[in-house]
Amino acid sequence: MNAQSWALRGRGRARRAADSTAMAAAARSGFAARGLIYVLVGVIALQIAFGGDGGGGKQADRGGALGELASKPFGSAMLWIVGIALAGMSLWRLSEAVFGGAGTDGSKASKRAMAAARAVFYAFVSFSVLSYATGDKGSGSGSSDRNTDDVTATVLKWPGGQWIVGVAGAAVVVAGLWIAGRAVMKKFRKHLRTAEMSRKAERFTDFFGVTGGTARGLVFAVAGVFALVAAVQHQPGKAKGMDDTLRSFRDLPAGPWLLALVALGLAAFGVFSWCNARWREV
Repeated sequence: MNAQSWALRGRGRARRAADSTAMAAAARSGFAARGLIYVLVGVIALQIAFGGDGGGGKQADRGGALGELASKPFGSAMLWIVGIALAGMSLWRLSEAVFGGAGTDGSKASKRAMAAARAVFYAFVSFSVLSYATGDKGSGSGSSDRNTDDVTATVLKWPGGQWIVGVAGAAVVVAGLWIAGRAVMKKFRKHLRTAEMSRKAERFTDFFGVTGGTARGLVFAVAGVFALVAAVQHQPGKAKGMDDTLRSFRDLPAGPWLLALVALGLAAFGVFSWCNARWREV
């Protein structure tokens, strides 16, 4: 092999290394942005739990978190940073779908399909945040409850709409239980660079991973139950977005304290996302 070939191979390796570094940075910034949104949702939910005015009209969902962020100093700049970071998360998930992810099972078809679905989801979330940052307040800040009602009402009008909503609700319940179960079993550890973590860092990450993942799964499962009820009763108003799902905890016995626990759990998932930004294998 001549000197020119060696030089070309060297430049190729350097380019691939640079691409890998850039993709890792995109993934880590995305985890950090996701963590911020969940922490803000948790804080708003806490205010709803113990606030006499129901949280002062704030929504405990992504839109509410964006509104809370926008109200802070340098909020507009932060919205742009969060939106771009989530776009980076989408690109990283897309790269996993195309090239395979980290780990021995990262190239499985099921893993690639899940990565593709997540890429689409984070692309949508990024678009909504960036639209909100440019002044389209109806994009990122719309109530999840109103959006859920609108979608459910539309689908229920379709032929077989009750079955579609019912199957979707059942799928969300299963997904929520799956998320919670994996969190309890600490399945997230296989994605972390545990060999580089101190014992204290491992315990810290395990606590927030289990607590946060369980709370997130519980919220998903309860939202799925409401969708099932909407399908059975053919009443779109029975379906609930994240905000109304969280408020439903407050209506139970010892509700404010139960909602507070769930709120702290969602905030814990935000902290766990920050742990992923530091220790996730990408």
